[in-house]
Amino acid sequence: MAQGSRAILSIARGVLAELDLEVVLERVLDAARELTGARYAALGVLDDSRTRLARFLTLGIDEPTRAAIGPLPTGRGVLGELIADAVPLRIADVGSHPHSYGFPPGHPAMRSFLGVPVLIDGQPFGNLYLTDKLDADEFSAEDEQAVVQLADFAAVAIDHARRYSGAESQRIELAASVEALDATLQISRALGGQTDLATILELVAKRGRALVGARTLLIEIERDGEFEVAAAAGEIPGGLLAARIPLEDSMSSAALHTRLTQRLGADTDRTRFEGRGLARFGVVAREGLFVPMIFRSTAYGVLVALDRLDGDEFTARQVALLESFAASAAAAVATAASAADERRRQSLGAAEAERGRWARELHDETLQSLAHLRLLLASAQRRGTVEALRGAVESGLAQLEVDITNLRSLITELRPAALDELGTEAAVRALAERLLRTGVEVAVSIDLAYEAGRAAERHTPELEVAMYRIVQEALTNAARHGHAQHATVEIAEGPSAVRVSVRDDGAGFDPLSQQFGFGLVGIRERCELLAGSLSVESAPGGPTTVTALLPTQRRAAPR
Repeated sequence: MAQGSRAILSIARGVLAELDLEVVLERVLDAARELTGARYAALGVLDDSRTRLARFLTLGIDEPTRAAIGPLPTGRGVLGELIADAVPLRIADVGSHPHSYGFPPGHPAMRSFLGVPVLIDGQPFGNLYLTDKLDADEFSAEDEQAVVQLADFAAVAIDHARRYSGAESQRIELAASVEALDATLQISRALGGQTDLATILELVAKRGRALVGARTLLIEIERDGEFEVAAAAGEIPGGLLAARIPLEDSMSSAALHTRLTQRLGADTDRTRFEGRGLARFGVVAREGLFVPMIFRSTAYGVLVALDRLDGDEFTARQVALLESFAASAAAAVATAASAADERRRQSLGAAEAERGRWARELHDETLQSLAHLRLLLASAQRRGTVEALRGAVESGLAQLEVDITNLRSLITELRPAALDELGTEAAVRALAERLLRTGVEVAVSIDLAYEAGRAAERHTPELEVAMYRIVQEALTNAARHGHAQHATVEIAEGPSAVRVSVRDDGAGFDPLSQQFGFGLVGIRERCELLAGSLSVESAPGGPTTVTALLPTQRRAAPR
């Protein structure tokens, strides 16, 4: 018996050393058969109600025999005796037991039987079943005692493995949650303040691919009744970017229509993928995920992940991770679309404000001058004398010359060619030279990133026009209303904004008064349309400083 005890302890150590529950159950079966010399061993695991078997693991029966037996037992007959009464059971001939159901066709013959319950914290976990002792007609009391001791060790090992498996499962789940949160934070940080849609989609494609280890990740955006491949990362066939795919009867359209992730498998949905989908453009995939990008009930496109780099299938955790990422990406795309709409609104508003400004200019100068000319000619006509008519004609011709000059000046200032062709600095310096001819000396200091070679792209047309018009308005007011002789223009670009400052030595004014002719309304409108700010420092009889701070906006790089 001492040798038997040592054998039990040796076997128990091997069982207890395992942390994987499935391995523990297999080792318990091996140990039970080794201790008793049984031909067959089985372990029945109870369900939550502890009234029937949820699992039935066997040892000693090959696969063809197991397939011939059919469905596994659930705990009727002799097997159910241990479920009803969790105490050891030894039978010399299992077929002679009054509760025996017999064996199904194809089941090997079994005679001797030993059953021992496995209790964890006093509660039944399952039962060990041993049949057909090889070197005796039936199992002995020593066999029963050895298996009972093994069952005690097995209960500890199973409980330990279950606790470890639960902790490991929680660890994996927590790691997945942290990974999903990190992915969301990454996309939020990467896209923070970014409103260019092409840049956003490129970032989403690269980070999404890395997130799930996909071979290829594509983003399809719905445009004009079709899907357009707007961004891609990984292995991409030539000509795929900007390719158009029919909206109907494809994997992407199914994802968009159902608002659910669609999975491409070895045999499922191949027709949609190969017939009307990405396969037409040379995309080959064993499996894939088509995840709708939805933000506030609006679908913006589909995120497509194809094939894992390690060759495995996408797991449920990775599907959930990609769905969370797609939601964040959709929010970023929605923000970019909203920003684009706002820029269009600002552009239209700036154009309308510009029309109003030139309407005021024409009304204040040209139309009033023409009205004066009409009065002059009408007065001469009423007099009827040659001298009156001659004087009216001479005055009218002089007035027309002035008006023609003014109109030419207005036309030039309406859109100076230098602004479009050479940029803000050239246009402002040309403006300063024209003012010098009227008696106003203007000192110009300009430091812009594009002109200085620090940026690859010019500012947007709206920003360039705004900078020029603010300088123009301030200098015109200084010369016409303030009667200034000197002015200084400074334009400097910082990391995120452009500062425009105009100082003059004119007569000054009260900035709080409603002086329409000074053009402050137009300057303020331009700043507001570009989300900028304006400050005016002046007082009657003193110098004036107009300062505008405008957020930097650059033209998109040619694609």
